[in-house]
Amino acid sequence: MRRLLVTFAALTISLSTAHTAFAQESALAAASDASVQQDTKAQQEIHKISEFLTRKFGVAREKAQTIASAVMSSASKYSLPPTLLLAIISIESRFKETTRGPNNATGLMQMVPSAHRKLVRNIDLTDPEDNIEAGSAILHDYMKSAQGDIDAALKNYGGSRAYAEKVSLRAKTFKHATSADTASASGQ
Repeated sequence: MRRLLVTFAALTISLSTAHTAFAQESALAAASDASVQQDTKAQQEIHKISEFLTRKFGVAREKAQTIASAVMSSASKYSLPPTLLLAIISIESRFKETTRGPNNATGLMQMVPSAHRKLVRNIDLTDPEDNIEAGSAILHDYMKSAQGDIDAALKNYGGSRAYAEKVSLRAKTFKHATSADTASASGQ
């Protein structure tokens, strides 16, 4: 009888361990599926933006893909709307990464090296990824200083209320254009 109880206890422990392992595998699989879905959605958004940049601004496909990826990455990292970053880039440089402006402003988001020495010290401001990352960091800092007020942050970034209004209006255009692309792509 004792041997039967020991065998039964061992079997119960074995089944319990198997059940726990199965539950953990199921949880990992569900998390993996969610991650894959999120990655797929992000890739679709990058593709949508890239196609829009190619059509609307004549940006070469590969460059448009690089810009779209950098925008999505920085937008996620700094909790900024991608359409806001796209609007700034379109106004500042029309998506030309080698653009130079007043005060030696450089690149897609027109970074002024003398104004942000520590941040831009070791980066190539003509590199789209570096420029968008640095510009997003600056805009994020302005947002924090303005306690989340986008208009105040944009005023600091571009120097005027008119700039903030222009960027906000352009961001709405980007939002409308990318959502219209989604609707036409899904047959609506």
